[in-house]
Amino acid sequence: MRVERVVATETALQFIEKLKEKHGQLMFHQSGGCCDGSSPMCYHKGELILGDTDLLLGEIGGCPFYISKDQYSYWKHTQLIIDVVNGRGGMFSIEGPEGKRFLTRSRVFTIEEKAFLNL
Repeated sequence: MRVERVVATETALQFIEKLKEKHGQLMFHQSGGCCDGSSPMCYHKGELILGDTDLLLGEIGGCPFYISKDQYSYWKHTQLIIDVVNGRGGMFSIEGPEGKRFLTRSRVFTIEEKAFLNL
């Protein structure tokens, strides 16, 4: 069994490819609030300085996806599903000028998935 903690919709994956063609390698961080709410934020790879409290959750579209330990403690029982929708993105996120924004959806892991993940 393989269980991904973070995945992306096909629409989001296509948009990520478009952004990579335009901007190069990217990285994501699941925001925990503050200025941009709880949106997944997209940056040039290495632009966001990661700390000891940031965890690599997985990859989407070949891009690393991070989340803070505190935020992870709230979401660890769910799979994050990254989508893209029309609208204004986070003011610090690279997709802002594109008229689209990344959006986090989630689903609760099944009993089997939780057992596999030792949750």
